[in-house]
Amino acid sequence: MKLYDTPLAPNPRRVRWVMAEKGVEDIEVVTLSLMNGDQRQPDYVAKTGLPLAPVLELDNGTCIGESLAICRYLESLYPEPNLFGRTPEETAIIEMWTRRAELMVAHPLMMGVRHTHPAMAALEQQDPALGQRSLAAGIAALGVLDRQLESRAWLACDRLTMADIVGFIGLDFGRMIKLRAPQDLTHVGRWAQAMRERPAARAGMPAPAG
Repeated sequence: MKLYDTPLAPNPRRVRWVMAEKGVEDIEVVTLSLMNGDQRQPDYVAKTGLPLAPVLELDNGTCIGESLAICRYLESLYPEPNLFGRTPEETAIIEMWTRRAELMVAHPLMMGVRHTHPAMAALEQQDPALGQRSLAAGIAALGVLDRQLESRAWLACDRLTMADIVGFIGLDFGRMIKLRAPQDLTHVGRWAQAMRERPAARAGMPAPAG
């Protein structure tokens, strides 16, 4: 298998994080330069369907795009440590918090960075007002995570799950614009620090996360 990857983007980082948590080392990683337009090359788009990363190419040539789909596929091949749920109830709770982390926190913060960081102008037709609104929405939604973390170490279960990976990587992408969680969100701060201290936080990153 081959993983088409790019180091700084948050969605490919989700896949690398899952691979690191599971100790997956038998997937070839092909690094793309988004700034150089590798993802827009005709042969790549013909293979993957969209000019995006990450994409996992299976040995039979099938290509799986979208980070969560790739991570679910990896979970089926490498089931431990479990990140998506062991029972129907647990699976549903993890799905619920993964969706909330993605839609309420990660996506708005990622959009905020893409529309406000000067370097992103090479990839995005930037709308600074949209960027600021997105950042405000994502930061406000961190309060939801803070309440959930008030009496627990992890978002969905008594262990790290995909919900934590999605939420934290969205927040950590804000480092590009020096964004941090508000100091009064002490539970988010504790959780984020625990995430930064995991060895998987450094998986494939150009520099240590933190």
